[in-house]
Amino acid sequence: MKVLETTGLTREFGRLIAVDALTINIESGEVFGLLGPNGAGKSTAIKMLTTLLPPTAGKAYVAGFDITRQAACVRRLIGYVPQALSVDGSLSGYENLLLFAKLYDIPPRQRESRLQEALRLVGLTDVADKLVRQYSGGMIRRLEIAQSTLHRPRLLFLDEPTVGLDPLARQAVWEHIQQLRAVYGTTIFLSTHDMEEADRLCSRIAIMHLGKLVITDTPDRLKASIGKPDASLGDVFVHYAGDSLESGSSYGETSRGRRRARRLG
Repeated sequence: MKVLETTGLTREFGRLIAVDALTINIESGEVFGLLGPNGAGKSTAIKMLTTLLPPTAGKAYVAGFDITRQAACVRRLIGYVPQALSVDGSLSGYENLLLFAKLYDIPPRQRESRLQEALRLVGLTDVADKLVRQYSGGMIRRLEIAQSTLHRPRLLFLDEPTVGLDPLARQAVWEHIQQLRAVYGTTIFLSTHDMEEADRLCSRIAIMHLGKLVITDTPDRLKASIGKPDASLGDVFVHYAGDSLESGSSYGETSRGRRRARRLG
């Protein structure tokens, strides 16, 4: 069953076409990766699919609901972990989750069990009462994933979920993403620059370049497609999206990325 379908999804900013006729289909239970250099249109695509930005043209449906005409229905079915910080450091982990449970309108009689289950799933039960400003970067990311899934979303969007994290924290986040799929059957839409992350987690990968979808396939078939013995996903990326993982990056994007890394490190 298709959880996400887009046809010709386009977003223009004046003369700039940030996303150009994006057409993808994602099946229930998939971990779908979206790769591309900075400026390729990945974040713009996610903002449209999460109803934060209206498309200029084209259509997209989440579980059959139109992202434009039925945005409220779509929001009830999705979770979203953005690159930007989405937890309050002045609250405890538990209090952050409780706030989101109320925002998601989870019935009061279900809240406590949902919160405790979420804390267990991401391994934060023992630090639930600590202020989030005392958490490490990996713990913060796990908390953000937990709060975005309290309402059991059909589709979870993760925008650069491990940016700035050390290898151990990154591994922990990967494990929790895999648990979400195994425990709840959550479909994951993952945007990343981390080729190892994409290769490890994703059942299918789409590569964008200059706003256009270049190719979509499984990691193994993508590696086989470039005709290079022992090709890595990084080799695939360079082949289809240019000669640099950082192409298109502006001063502002670099500055924001380094601030995020300091925050999460």
